[in-house]
Amino acid sequence: MNKVILMGRLTRDPEVRYGGANNSAVARFSLAVDRRFKREGDEQTADFINCVAFGKTAEFLEKYARKGTKFVVEGRIQTGSYTNKEGQKVYTTDVVCENVEFAESKNSQSGGSSFDGGAGFAPSSDAGDGFMNIPDGIDEELPFN
Repeated sequence: MNKVILMGRLTRDPEVRYGGANNSAVARFSLAVDRRFKREGDEQTADFINCVAFGKTAEFLEKYARKGTKFVVEGRIQTGSYTNKEGQKVYTTDVVCENVEFAESKNSQSGGSSFDGGAGFAPSSDAGDGFMNIPDGIDEELPFN
């Protein structure tokens, strides 16, 4: 089984090209994925993983993905090789993305902590415990008591 799930931030805006018989989109990008544990003497705390997406997934990335945005990527590892201009064989490893999703809200990217929950309520600034205050008169709308 060849399955990869990554969570990381884009190191740059995706490079999107259109081509092929049906002029479909191809997006290339790199994710900075934090390492869980840091080895002694190792300065690098993240791995930079090359990814490629096709079709609708590539179009989604072209429209919404920007440098620094945190994504969860699901796909498979694909290896390949080519000969460069100097005649040297270059080996490649890419994650071919089958599913890409946002890993955080837009507000948390910019440092905000607003949660809307789809109900139109923002957390009160006087709630020091990290929970939002429930507005008065909403008790009858809650599915539990």
